[in-house]
Amino acid sequence: MASREPQFNQQVLVDTTPMPDHIPKVEEIGATSAPLYSAAYFIGDRCKPYNDDFMKCKDESNGRGELDCLKEGRKVTRCAASVIKDINTHCLKSFTAHWECLENNNHKLWECRAQEMKLNSCVFEKLGLKKEIPGTPENVVPVHLRPKQLYSDWPGRQY
Repeated sequence: MASREPQFNQQVLVDTTPMPDHIPKVEEIGATSAPLYSAAYFIGDRCKPYNDDFMKCKDESNGRGELDCLKEGRKVTRCAASVIKDINTHCLKSFTAHWECLENNNHKLWECRAQEMKLNSCVFEKLGLKKEIPGTPENVVPVHLRPKQLYSDWPGRQY
């Protein structure tokens, strides 16, 4: 038996210290994992320069990236929020269909290729953003454009 009684912390700790004035204010995105996962490649397409600046700052800050790179992190958040807002404005129906499919299929992208194709075409047509998987070789068909998905629940064409 243990010689001391267990202690459980049931309180939620909230840091009420305000952000410094030199850090720009930004609203949080307020989306769950499925919509963010659905829009991730479009966020990456539009926000690549901000993401690169943030990652470079974190690399150069010697372990203090959380504190030293708040300004760059806020730019990334602001850019991602603008992408979500634009997709909601111009492609709400296909966006909702895709992220709900992801939500219902345990975030398995290969189960939602039909909805993804509709979302990709809408976002490209209306916003000019396209899904590109980083590191895909040039002479290989990207996985999201293959008509037959390897791990899908049903055989044959997926879209």
